[in-house]
Amino acid sequence: MAPPGVVIDRSPDPQKVFLGSPSIAVLPDGTYVASHDFFGPGTDFDTTAVFRSGDRGETWERTASLKGQFWSLLFTCGQGLYIIGSSSRWSSLVVRRSDDGGRSWTEPRDGDCGLIVPEDDEHLYGIAPGALLEHEGRVWKHAARRKRGPRRWEEPKDFMVLSAPLDADLLKAGSWSHTRPLHCVPRPPEPWLCGEGNVVPGPDGGLRVVIRVDERGLGGIAGLMDVSPDGRDLSFDPESGFIDFPGGCKKFTVRRDPESGLYWSLSNWAQEGDREKAVNVERQRNTLALIASRNLRDWEVRSAVLYHPDVRTVGFQYADWLFDGRDMIAVVRTAFDGARNCHDANYFTFHRIPDFRDRAMSDQPLNALAAEREA
Repeated sequence: MAPPGVVIDRSPDPQKVFLGSPSIAVLPDGTYVASHDFFGPGTDFDTTAVFRSGDRGETWERTASLKGQFWSLLFTCGQGLYIIGSSSRWSSLVVRRSDDGGRSWTEPRDGDCGLIVPEDDEHLYGIAPGALLEHEGRVWKHAARRKRGPRRWEEPKDFMVLSAPLDADLLKAGSWSHTRPLHCVPRPPEPWLCGEGNVVPGPDGGLRVVIRVDERGLGGIAGLMDVSPDGRDLSFDPESGFIDFPGGCKKFTVRRDPESGLYWSLSNWAQEGDREKAVNVERQRNTLALIASRNLRDWEVRSAVLYHPDVRTVGFQYADWLFDGRDMIAVVRTAFDGARNCHDANYFTFHRIPDFRDRAMSDQPLNALAAEREA
């Protein structure tokens, strides 16, 4: 059975090769470009595939396979198309540029061509397809680093925000600066910042980072970090920085809508009726919900966009999305028919959410509406 949406790609081996890190960009001519990486025991955790659509997401063609590219985000800057990520799982941070709409790409070689933050004897770096922001003449992106050694989920991390001038050569390491690293030590079972942050403009005009939080109670907490006005410091107040955010214990993307002024996200809201069926709320990914906020602190669920009652093997997760007029367009890491579990996605799918600003809780999920039409 095919998953909901338009299938862009599927795993060649659903038991060993999984599709992750969805990302989408729209070129100045209206072409959609999307990407995902490959993870799992049948991979080297270092390859990203790139796709194009010239018909607003109805059909897609694979245009590139990038070796040495992982956990990556597509973005446009001026007339250029870029991808920023790590060279493999926890390694160096790299940027590539494509001048032909995603067909061919520069190769990160050194500090003059794409290697913007190299790993060193002490630290390894990671990044994720969370929102990149253009703000006051610069691009801003959240990243993280950890100490060398065996990888653990509950390990201390340093968080930072990278930035570069819009008119700079983004392939040059010298164009980029970053905040002083903010050291965070997990103390489970208390909520803790686990990464994958989104840089957004705050209601007061300052910069904020909305970041995923590991919390296994209801799975509805995120973190709110502050970037200092001079861009040199990143701070987090544990007394006020944890916010209610439906689905905040899984990766999400947050962006501010220039039309309504609201903040929006697509998140894996853990619906109460499904919690008892899940292993834990962090692995409850069967609902993709449209959520919104006026102030970044108070969030409400507007509607369920995708839903399936199977909690164990179905996941509509890690959605990256963009505004597209009255619609929202999204790419999703989808675990569906044949997936090993809800986390290990075997599909990469595209979705259009028509008139998303008008959706309400009474509206049917998109896949339910599609099923009704087919019937």
